[in-house]
Amino acid sequence: MANTITALAPAKINLTLQITGKRSDGYHNLRTVMQSISLCDIVTVTKDNTKKDIAVTCTDGNIPCDGRNIAFKAAKAFFEGASIPKTGILINIEKHIPSEAGLGGGSADGAAVFTALNSLFGSPLSEAELCSLSARVGADIPFCIKGGTILCEGIGEILTPLSPLPECCIVIGKGEAGISTKEAYAAADASPQNTVRNFETSVFDRGINEIADACFNAFEAVNKDKMHNRFYSEIHRIKETMLSHGALCSVMSGSGSAVFGLFTEMNAAEGCCLSLDSSGFFSALCRPIKHGAVIL
Repeated sequence: MANTITALAPAKINLTLQITGKRSDGYHNLRTVMQSISLCDIVTVTKDNTKKDIAVTCTDGNIPCDGRNIAFKAAKAFFEGASIPKTGILINIEKHIPSEAGLGGGSADGAAVFTALNSLFGSPLSEAELCSLSARVGADIPFCIKGGTILCEGIGEILTPLSPLPECCIVIGKGEAGISTKEAYAAADASPQNTVRNFETSVFDRGINEIADACFNAFEAVNKDKMHNRFYSEIHRIKETMLSHGALCSVMSGSGSAVFGLFTEMNAAEGCCLSLDSSGFFSALCRPIKHGAVIL
């Protein structure tokens, strides 16, 4: 049995995001369609039987590598949930997904750890069991394990697969300003309920133009007085750049601060990336994919 496994950890975007209410436990109920994209971290998990500790390293020095890291929490939860005696585990994260972006980078890494450890130890858990266990670590991790195009409800743990997103180009843009999820939800709580927009999942059985028309994010309509001016200024500039290059839509992902644009023409998408780069923004040219965390 292998002692090292490397897994791809795909990012996600929220094609739609509706906040349906706040729960008594402080979490928020969502109705959101998540889509896996080809922008991925690379997570390598190594088993060391001579040790007992979990250790995390990361190519991004701004990412904590202690018990706060979701990958660390995922490894700890796996051993407890699978009733496997704890052994030494080294997790290395090669970061490509920007943080504080609403792209699920931490959740993707956690999903990759669950998937890799399950394989390393002979697959003691089914996918359904992995998803149930992982939801205790992070609400988006079950989606990041399954991947594809999925309606996520509750706090994100109720998953309903949808028709795959048609082939298209997806441009990701992000400025320097970030925002915590806690700040974003506080601003949403201070906003009127009429900022929420309903959507029908049947639109995802249609073409890319109809899907693009349906894309939205409730966080874009929140009380902006509660948010950072620079945050919204950068999002506005990125959206303008994408739309001026022919994006079918341009929408913030998650609680921000990344923005995605859907394109049907590769040349237009490439031109948009060049323009974002020249303006000092992070950019990535991606495509939709039909899987979540996967072993290489």
